[in-house]
This record gives sequence, C-alpha cells and structure tokens, in this order.
Amino acid sequence: MKTDLRIIKTKESLRNALLKLLEEKPLEQISISELCREAKINRGTFYLHYDNVDALFEEYFRDITHDLDVSYMEPYRFANELNLARLNPKTIRIFNHIDKYKAFYRIIFSRNVPMQYYHMLFETMKALFLRNSSIEEVESNKIHQQLYAGYYANAIIGMMMQWYMEDFQLSVEEMNTQLVRIIGLSKN
Repeated sequence: MKTDLRIIKTKESLRNALLKLLEEKPLEQISISELCREAKINRGTFYLHYDNVDALFEEYFRDITHDLDVSYMEPYRFANELNLARLNPKTIRIFNHIDKYKAFYRIIFSRNVPMQYYHMLFETMKALFLRNSSIEEVESNKIHQQLYAGYYANAIIGMMMQWYMEDFQLSVEEMNTQLVRIIGLSKN
C-alpha cells in the first residue's frame, strides 16, 4: 500500500525543519512548537505522526540507517563471497550514502546531538559487519567476534567522521578508493 503524498511531504518538512534546528541547538532543546513553526505545520499534524521530537529523530535515523545498510550491501549484491583483495572502489556505495545524507551526518557528528545517536550508528555498523563477515575466518584466528565487528565499525565511522571534519572535501570516488587502499593495507 502506498503512503499518502501528504504524509510524505509532512514528514519531509518536519525532517528538514529538525535538521535546520539541530544546526542551532541540541536535540533536547528543540520544542514541538518551534519545530512546527519551522516546518509550517500545526501541532495537531505533528501529533498525528509523532509523540515527541525524539520520536521524529529516531524514525529519521532508522530510515537513514536502513539506506546505510542497503548501501553497505551493494558490493555483496552480485557476489556470494566478497574478495577484499579484488574489491573494486566503484562497487562501494557507503560514501555515496553519506554524501546523499550529508546534512544529517553533519548533525550526527556535531556536538549538538546526544551520544546515544553515535552509539546507534555504531551498533548499526557493527551489525552490518557481523552479518557479512566470515565467521569461520574470525573464529579460526581466535578473534573475539564482537571485538572484530566493533573494530571495523569504528574504522568506517572514523573515516566518515574524518571526511566530515574535512568538510567532505574529498569526492565520493576518492573516499571509495581510500577505503579499498586501507583495506588492502590491513590485509597485508
């Protein structure tokens, strides 16, 4: 069943208003009234969709992390097993995802958002690694699976944060190439 276009536009307006307000202040200081004013909707409309501002942020975060999941999985789409030594930078989509949601990531990596959202991003990335890593290889090398996933999740988040800190100056293609080169170094 298709979602009503009015609902889509309302939620998009609320998300854009939330991002604008997050540039100015922390999430916990944003009121429903100012959010509604910025989005040009009334409070009743807001309450049709959300209980509070956190609920709006969390839904938006889940939608973005779903897209992150899809982007992360792109290199696996046509391969049963991914050969990291032969990874083609053109198949990587994670930095395309970051570029697409750049405004959101500017907020996530800023100091205006509670750490819980960084932890949510970390848990999402860790779950991606756990789902797609070779468990046999990890276990045969006597590596703790959760530590392994945490290490790689933070490595990717670290690259994302550094890209943000440099105001996304490198192109998506260069970020993909850098990731492949870094993976190549860590495999040697």
